[in-house]
Amino acid sequence: MGGKYRITGNKYPRMRRPRRHGKLVSAVAASVVVLGVAGWGTLQLIDVFTGGGDKAAAAGGGTHCATGAAARTGPSPAATAHALPKPGGITVNVLNATPRGGLAKQTADELKKRGFRIGKVGNAPKEYDKKVKGAGMLLGAAPALDGSLPVLGTQLPGAESRTDTRKGADVDLIIGDAFKQLAPQQAAEKALTALAAPRPTPGASQKSC
Repeated sequence: MGGKYRITGNKYPRMRRPRRHGKLVSAVAASVVVLGVAGWGTLQLIDVFTGGGDKAAAAGGGTHCATGAAARTGPSPAATAHALPKPGGITVNVLNATPRGGLAKQTADELKKRGFRIGKVGNAPKEYDKKVKGAGMLLGAAPALDGSLPVLGTQLPGAESRTDTRKGADVDLIIGDAFKQLAPQQAAEKALTALAAPRPTPGASQKSC
């Protein structure tokens, strides 16, 4: 070119390449999507920790965990306590199955001091005489297995409990070869208190939140 537009020297003006706006737009769009997903996840976590799950449970969408007073509502201790007879309502026949004399009367006198009613006192029948190897055996009708026998068992820990076909409510304490003495009265009373304590009703407990 000539004239005033003539180019001189060995350097030429550098032409800038046109900027590619497409890549920038794609990057911005991807960032928006990532932020949106992260925000949705955060809202879900907030919903879980602020009790949103209770709404879903109320609508039938999950398991509802009771809180506050509702979780504590349930049968009173008196309603769940196992009804056991008092020692004064239990008649005990004290029978000696050992060769040692005087054990039946001695044991009967001690049980009487502890509030039990005493029935027969003497030697064990042939089917049990000298055949009870442990400390003793407790014998009664089938209903006594969940009533009188456990109460009497607090006085002689380790004694075997059995049922027979008797019709009456009385129970037998058959003294065995390993018998030494009844449990100390204080220990027996403690065991009786624990036995009569309320028992949890199956299915009554609430899941912890």
